[in-house]
Amino acid sequence: MPRLTIRLSPRTHRALKEASVRQGRSMGAIIEESLELRGVRPISTAKEIVARARGRAELTADEAMAVAVRETGLHREGR
Repeated sequence: MPRLTIRLSPRTHRALKEASVRQGRSMGAIIEESLELRGVRPISTAKEIVARARGRAELTADEAMAVAVRETGLHREGR
């Protein structure tokens, strides 16, 4: 697994450590989950969403992209 070094403010670092202890998870796991919730994913994920949208309906490429954009936004909002 790749490694990454980041700089955090002392306040954020302390909050992350506390959350890690409370949740019984590693700081890396919390950071990774947070990035995913903010929509940080490889482009292949967006392409998969478009492919699923096109497979479910007779949509043009533009219509499928519009559905994918809408669904991605809803997913990011937690709906």
